[in-house]
Amino acid sequence: MRTNRRVSGEEGSHSGIDLAPMLDFVMNLLVFFIITAVFAKEVGIEVSRPGSGASSEGGKESKSMIVTIYGTGDIEIEGRIVDARAVRANVERMHAVKPENGVMVVADKGVASGLLVEVLDQIRLGGVTDISFGATK
Repeated sequence: MRTNRRVSGEEGSHSGIDLAPMLDFVMNLLVFFIITAVFAKEVGIEVSRPGSGASSEGGKESKSMIVTIYGTGDIEIEGRIVDARAVRANVERMHAVKPENGVMVVADKGVASGLLVEVLDQIRLGGVTDISFGATK
């Protein structure tokens, strides 16, 4: 009978996974992502927020008419609840007094988009083209 004997030097060379190709691959990926991260440009626009000093021109601050639209469908202009058809008349009155001022529209999250578009149309028909939007926390 013949018995197979293994030599301890040969045993270690055949019983493992060669990690060198995997390490080469990982290094290539790392180099690729480092190089592409340098050339990636983030596309965006600059936004000037109120209160950042962009709105104050020589100490003069402009006052906008605030139109608030609630989720219930109520429209508030200058502290008064008005109908959607009365928005145009109020905007025309304000625009006749101070034509340089704009209108800020603040709408709740639950406002129907149709009502919002109707109010915006009434503001445009009132002669104001400077319309800004606000949000509440």
